[in-house]
Amino acid sequence: MFAIMESGGKQYRVSPGDELELERLPQAEGDAVVFERLALVADDEGGVRIGQPWVEGARVVGRVVAEGRGPKLLVFKYKPKVNYRRRQGHRQPFTRVAIEAIEG
Repeated sequence: MFAIMESGGKQYRVSPGDELELERLPQAEGDAVVFERLALVADDEGGVRIGQPWVEGARVVGRVVAEGRGPKLLVFKYKPKVNYRRRQGHRQPFTRVAIEAIEG
């Protein structure tokens, strides 16, 4: 069984037992999180339900495992001949979620 869910403006293919890194969520570590915006749900028998835009009555239940920050990315702006240089670092925060069940 798997589902295509939406979180943080991105879509993810998830199955029970998966762990994935999502955009930062407001839940604390150890809290349960429910995703109800599912674009597709497929079961083991080959049945597929496609939402218009979301599948009614289906949801993905997960648990927050950890929070962290991604690798440092360097952003460098440069304009030739005018002595303009700017360097800035960025680390994107994320929440690691373990998928427990797909319901519906």
